[in-house]
Amino acid sequence: MGRLIRGLAGDGSFRILAAETTDVVEEARQRHGLSPTATAALGRALTGAALLAFLLSKTPRERVTLKIEGEGPLGHLVAEAGVDGKVRGYVGRPEADVPLSEKGKLDVGRLIGPGELRVMRTLPNGEIYDSSVPLVSGEIAEDLAHYLLKSEQIPSAVLLGVRVSPEGPVEAAGGMVVQVLPGASEEAIQKLEANLKEIPGFSSLLKEKGLEDAVEKVLEDLGFEATSLKELGLEGGIPVRFACRCDREKARDSLRFFGPEELEEMAKEGGAEVVCRWCGEVYKFSPEEVRALIADGAHEAREG
Repeated sequence: MGRLIRGLAGDGSFRILAAETTDVVEEARQRHGLSPTATAALGRALTGAALLAFLLSKTPRERVTLKIEGEGPLGHLVAEAGVDGKVRGYVGRPEADVPLSEKGKLDVGRLIGPGELRVMRTLPNGEIYDSSVPLVSGEIAEDLAHYLLKSEQIPSAVLLGVRVSPEGPVEAAGGMVVQVLPGASEEAIQKLEANLKEIPGFSSLLKEKGLEDAVEKVLEDLGFEATSLKELGLEGGIPVRFACRCDREKARDSLRFFGPEELEEMAKEGGAEVVCRWCGEVYKFSPEEVRALIADGAHEAREG
């Protein structure tokens, strides 16, 4: 399970959100069978969605969804998160991959390619606020910073990183948003900019130092003060985990979109299988269960 911490820095110049999501991204990798670069892409998006959920949400039941439509080999990418700490997501082509960059890093920008970033806030009443910006680089962190500035008028620095081992598993993943607050001093801003230039990569910091010390390094000499969550019993931070909202009943209901003939064909072939695109969970239905849907449909038609 991952975790998220919050606080202020620079004598009130900056609002800080930071998350360690290694276990979250590793679960996504395993569930979707992601290539190394696809793991980095979805991992950054999942972490970014979790951070934006806490940055943008006005009520506890809101959710934030990131959708990236890229022209690269990965295709589309979707990540969703809420202030309950639950995140989920998927990509168009999980197996897609590209060579390492000239610097020997996973080339997420090339895998995604040029395209568009959409950010949707879903309110408790079902209303959706939707805005989009062109991708700046496809590296996701820069694209989210660009979105926050252009669409939300929130000047921010965004750091996202996923480190994948040569054997496949995720070694470290996480991210950080530094929001520049009104009245921030020029001295504090300059110090932050200088610090950011010295950061080799947020995932490397996480692996070496852990979440709190990684944040302290980014905010060196800016006096980070974490928000106390002791009264909520969350002294270690807010839990963040991969969690889907699918279940067997929803999967069964999805079969109702098929006509009686198609359902009967499924039953003859041994039953039906429904795979959740968000989490990869597989739901299997026997021939008897499939034929029961046909009977339910006929009953509903007579009732109607």
